[in-house]
Order: sequence, then structure tokens, then C-alpha cells
Amino acid sequence: MEDNSEPEQSSWAHLPDVCLRHVFRWLGDRDRSQAALVCKKWSWAMYSGSLWRSRTITFYGRPSRAHTLEFQSSLWYVKKFGKYLEHLEIKLPNPYNTAFTQKFQVTMRGLLSHLCKCNSRLVSLSIKSLELDRLIWKNVVRAKFIKNLATFLKRMSKHLDYLNIKGARATLEEGCELLNSLSCLTSKSFISEINIEDFFSLHLPVYSSTLFHQTMSKFHSLVILTFNYNCVSDELLYILREHNAHSLHTLNIKCHIHDPHGQVVWGTSWANLVKKAPKLNVNFFFERVMKHDHLARILLVEIPVRSISLRSCYFSDPDWTMRPTLTNLLPAYCHVLQKLTLEFNNDHEPLDDELLQLILSCKRLLFLKVWAFLSVTFMERLLQNRAERKCILTTIKVRIYTAQQETSEEDRLLCSIYRKFKYLIDSELNYFVITYPMV
Repeated sequence: MEDNSEPEQSSWAHLPDVCLRHVFRWLGDRDRSQAALVCKKWSWAMYSGSLWRSRTITFYGRPSRAHTLEFQSSLWYVKKFGKYLEHLEIKLPNPYNTAFTQKFQVTMRGLLSHLCKCNSRLVSLSIKSLELDRLIWKNVVRAKFIKNLATFLKRMSKHLDYLNIKGARATLEEGCELLNSLSCLTSKSFISEINIEDFFSLHLPVYSSTLFHQTMSKFHSLVILTFNYNCVSDELLYILREHNAHSLHTLNIKCHIHDPHGQVVWGTSWANLVKKAPKLNVNFFFERVMKHDHLARILLVEIPVRSISLRSCYFSDPDWTMRPTLTNLLPAYCHVLQKLTLEFNNDHEPLDDELLQLILSCKRLLFLKVWAFLSVTFMERLLQNRAERKCILTTIKVRIYTAQQETSEEDRLLCSIYRKFKYLIDSELNYFVITYPMV
């Protein structure tokens, strides 16, 4: 007898489209392409715009067949799915010679050119660590790349909301050309977030540049601005106050030892900005700028500092002392500071009492990270104060430096302290404490 019944279909055939797209979202390009060959339904899912809204393209600096294919696949992706793209991240880890940067420039020219033609929805662009000041960038290649990128930014400026070009290390003229391209069409830019940390070459006193001030005056809706302290001046603070006070929420400021940071910025300039932008929070990140007189020129009491990170790269200078910073400078922010990171070599200076007093004075401090020479009993005192609700820390990350190679006794004491406060640590804290020999 002939069986006319249809063959039983797999449950996958009845999977709703929304679920199928969710499965595809977890697959890489190659697996998606293979899955699209299964049937028409899966092929349609492959071309769903929701799968292609975000993209990270990595151009590896070392030659290999797989890395060469990355250049080709990036262009294939843009031609196939570039019209759906909303968030694009370009990564360029360790470019190693001039041939690579030239190939990267040519590939980016094609990629950006095609996006200009097909895309009208890009809101987020990130191209980090270009390091344009390195010798591997020939002048003509660098100039072409900047021209292509500026043209692209001009085309996308109407809807681009986030731009991250951290680590570009451009000249003042090149950097301002790129930033100016965001306002070419309307003479104003309404982008809300920009990251220009390490955007300009080392040693540039950007704060004194009229060109930079003219460029920044074209931004009128900044919410978050990330940049270096060598850009800060009374003029910049005035520009931010006049054009962005209604929207400005966060300033992330990096100060590096190799960037000029000796300019005079008046506290009244900060106070006037805060008056018009009352929700403003400022986060400072210091790299090897540790001496009190340098910090005192920057950390003015009028600044609403929410977060401070002081990193010294572990240098040891017998004439350097951390105590004035802990006792005189940082307490000025005791009513606003929420996050504190301290990494320094104080092998000649015990600071347990000063650090504990600072923590207890900061009534809003939630996050603490410390790498320093401390006694193990410091942790017991800190946790005891936390148990008594004398501070509100929720994250405690401490690396206790020691001059001894053998740390078994200190580790035993830390275990004992953990057991004593286990109920608190397990229920209320993100807690990580270790000893670390510095020999």
C-alpha cells in the first residue's frame, strides 16, 4: 500500500523567525553562511538586518593567510550588509611595517567609501590605537587615510552619536581636521559622546591652541567627553559652559607624565561650568603624575570629582611622598568621591592610618583599589569599619606589597581575616585581596 503522508519535519522547521535569528546571532560569519544553505527560511534569516547592526573588524599586524583574509572579508561584509550597520568598531593591534599600514589605508578607503554610499544609520564608530605618529605611517599614506576618514565623518555627521578615536596620536592640524569634519554640513555638531584620549601627539600643549578652541566650539550637545589634561584650559571650560552645559554629564580626563600639564586653570572656570552644568561628574586618570605640587595644580576643590586613579608605574623615589596627597588633597572630595584607585610604591613610607582615614572620610566611596605597601592588619581594620557601617564600600581590591619573598605568614593572616568577616564579604562585597612580593 502506497504511503502518501508527508515526511515528518524536524522541530527546527517550525522554529519562529525571532528565535531563529537569536540562534544566528551567536554564530560567526562562516557558520552563518553554512546555516543559510539549509533551506530558504534559514537563508532569509541570514539576511535579517538585526543580525548585522554591530560589527567589529580586526586588522592584525602580523602576516598570515587568516589575517590576509580579514582584509577581504571586511569589504565583503560592508558590500553585503553595510546598509544595516549601526555600530562599527575597527581594531588595529600591533601594526608592524609600512606595507601593512598602506594596505590598511587602501582597505579602509574602500570600506568607508562603500559605507558612505549605502549606509544612513551608523550611530557609533570606534577606531582606536592608530598611532599615526609612528614611522610605519608614511606621510602620504597618513594624509590619504585622514582625508578618507574626514570625508566619511562629514557624510555620517548627521546621525553619528558616538566617536572613539583614542590613541590616534595625530598632529594638531590633522586632529582638528577630523573633528571639524563632524560639523562641516551644519557648522555645528550634535554628537553626544567623543573619546579623544591620546588623540593628539605626545608633548603637544593643545590647551594653548586657538585652532583647537575653534574646533571644540562647534560641539553643542556633548554628554560625555574623554580627553587629556593637555587640552584643558580656561577657554575650553568656557566653551563647554556656553555650548554644552545643558547636556554635559561626564568628563573623563587623563593626565600622563609626558603630556604638558603645567598650565594654569582657575578654579572659577570650573565653578562657572559646574554652576551651569550641575549634574557634571569628572573622572581623573593620572599616569606617573604623583607629586603633590603637580597634582595640586590640577585637582582644584571646585571640580566635582567622582573618580580618581593614581598610577605611578611603581617607581621608587626617596624624595617623593604620598602622605600630603592622602591627607590634604584628596579629602577635598570627601562628599563626592565614589571611586578611588591607588597604585604606588611607598616602601619608605607607611600609610595605613592616612589611607584608612581618607576612606572613612569619603562618605560616598563605593569602589576601592589599592596596590601599595600596607600591613595585613590594615584589611582587618578596614573590614571592621565596614561592618560597623562607617563606610559604604561595595568593592575592595587590594594588592599588599611586601619586601619579603616568603609571604606564607601574611597569607595565613589574610585567610584568618577573611573567615572573621566571611558573612560580610560573601553577602555585601566584591572582595579580592592578595600579597605581592616586591623584591
